Amino acid sequence: MGNDLTDGIWGNGLGVSLEIQELGRRVAQCCHMADDVLAGFQEIQLANWESPAGQAYRDSVSLQAVAVRRALDRLREASAAVAAHASAALTAECSPGSRF
Repeated sequence: MGNDLTDGIWGNGLGVSLEIQELGRRVAQCCHMADDVLAGFQEIQLANWESPAGQAYRDSVSLQAVAVRRALDRLREASAAVAAHASAALTAECSPGSRF
């Protein structure tokens, strides 16, 4: 996981931490994209469609928004866990031979 440039005084932990931080950045990007999707869903739900088909579409979008919101909550939990693991990689809490 680590490399010669990051090993040095920190050992393998710095390289591992940097890789985990990159993963955390990607998870955070997913959170931002999910937020954008939710914003789009909200715009659709606010549209004033009076036809039965329009109402059915808004209802469907509402159900999808609930699912995306739940997924976003899980992504945020994952992001926090990844950040904690990146910090642990610099300490004795994460041994070099441990699995992620």
